[in-house]
Amino acid sequence: MQQPSIKQLEAFWWAATCANFATAAERVHLSVSSLSKRITELEAALGQALFDRSGHRAVLTEAGERLLPATLNVLNAMAALGQTLDAPAQLTGRCRFGVGDLSALTWLPAFVAAARLAHPRLALEPHVDVGGVLERRLADGELDFAVIAGRSSRSELLSQPVGAARFAWAAAPGLAGDDHLDAKALLQSHPLVTLPPGAGTTRLLDDWLLAHQATAQERITCNSWGAVAGMLRQGLGVGFLPAHWVNALGLRAVGADAPLAPLHYAFQWRRGDARALIAAMQPLAQARVDFSASPAFASAAVA
Repeated sequence: MQQPSIKQLEAFWWAATCANFATAAERVHLSVSSLSKRITELEAALGQALFDRSGHRAVLTEAGERLLPATLNVLNAMAALGQTLDAPAQLTGRCRFGVGDLSALTWLPAFVAAARLAHPRLALEPHVDVGGVLERRLADGELDFAVIAGRSSRSELLSQPVGAARFAWAAAPGLAGDDHLDAKALLQSHPLVTLPPGAGTTRLLDDWLLAHQATAQERITCNSWGAVAGMLRQGLGVGFLPAHWVNALGLRAVGADAPLAPLHYAFQWRRGDARALIAAMQPLAQARVDFSASPAFASAAVA
C-alpha cells in the first residue's frame, strides 16, 4: 500500500470536518477540484473510498470515519514538530475570525492593530455577530477562531478562557421617578431592552431572572449594544450594560438584590486545528481582551 502524504491527509481532514468541500478548499488554499484530487489520490493509496458521493453531498464512509481520528493525530504531531524546530515566522494568507458586538466596541481595534504589527502579511477579516451564530460558523469551518461568551457546548470545538465582562442594570434618569425601585420592580411596568436570544448574555439574563423569580412582561431586542444603550437613554425601558458604561452614557444605575454574574469569554477554535495561525492568535487575544474600554459613541451620546 502506498503511504499517504501529509497534504492528502490535511485535505481529507478539512473536507471531513467542514460544512462542505468549498469551505474545506479555502482552509487549505486550494480550488475545490484540487482538494477533490488530493482526496481521490488518498483513496487510491489506501484502496478504500473515504467519502460516499452518491447523494446530494459527500459523506464519510465507514472507512473514512475510522481514518479521521488517526489523521488528526498525525496532523497534530506534525504541527508540534514544526513548532519545535521552526523559529517563529510571520503568518500569511487570510484570517477570518468572529467576535461579538461588545468585543467589537471595546478591545477588537487594539487586537487588530497588534496582529497587523506582528503579522503584516496576514489579511484579517473580523466578523461580528451573536455568539450562537459565530459558534456555528466556527464549527462549520467558515471561521478560523472566535472569541465568544462562555465555553462551547460543541464537542468539535475547544475553548480557552480569555477574560470577563461585568454588567449593571440601568435606565434613563426619569424613567421611573423613584430611585428606590429596583430592576425587578421596573420590569413589571417597563420593557426589557436587551440582546436577542443566541447572544452570550442570554444565559446570564435567564439565570438572573430565575434567581429573582422575575419576569419581563415585554421585550425589545436588538443585536447591537449601541442600539440597546440608545434605547435605554431614550427611556424606552430597563436593561443592563457593561457596568462602566452606565455613568459614561448619562444613565442611572438601577438597584438589584444581587448583581448580575460576570460574563466569561473564551477563545474558541476547532478541535484538531493545530495550525501556526491558532497558536499565534490565541496569546494575542489573551493579551488584548479588555472590556473596560468605554464605547466610542459614549462621548457623542453625552455631548
